Amino acid sequence: MSIRLVIADDDVLIRESLKIILSYDKEIEVIDIFENGKDLVDFLLKNTIDIALVDVRMPILNGVKATYEIVKNTKTKVVILTTFDEDEYIREGIRNGAMGYLLKNTKPDKIIETIKIVNNGIAVIQEEILNKLSSNMMDKDNGKEKIDKSLFTERELEVMEAIAEGLSNKEISKKLFISEGTVKNYITSILQKTNLTHRTQIAIYYIKGFIK
Repeated sequence: MSIRLVIADDDVLIRESLKIILSYDKEIEVIDIFENGKDLVDFLLKNTIDIALVDVRMPILNGVKATYEIVKNTKTKVVILTTFDEDEYIREGIRNGAMGYLLKNTKPDKIIETIKIVNNGIAVIQEEILNKLSSNMMDKDNGKEKIDKSLFTERELEVMEAIAEGLSNKEISKKLFISEGTVKNYITSILQKTNLTHRTQIAIYYIKGFIK
């Protein structure tokens, strides 16, 4: 069964190019494209879509606000497209529940790979974006560690570190010599203790502190 996907970007060249590129993959079906966040949200409220590829800067309703509405009201998973200077939007996107974050200059095969990973329920944040966010957080916090490690067991901290490294549940289970089910249980515990909602937030939280 193909991945049902929509694209939202106010740049007609980008959205049409993405539509053509992604349509070449037999596992992806591009259902529609949109030029603003409002039209995107209105469509998703009435249609079952697996993945929404969403630009940050759009008229009427921007990408991060659209993400909030999508995550709150639908089962569609959001992958945000961003430029390198939009880290404030990225942090807001994380809080709003987006599951993927890619730079606009990302190669097509990486975009396709990310779409498939996110469709399987695993959050993906591009390394360049993660590094920039962690660097900015360090600058703002003057290098002070904000995580209260006493909240977590040693194993939970190991799982958080592995998530921050971008490892999947399967890879974490192999690294720590525990079952995937046990990994999931640790992640559930971490989410409850931190009041976060998904893996990407855990990664940012672990690297430089609380994201709420």
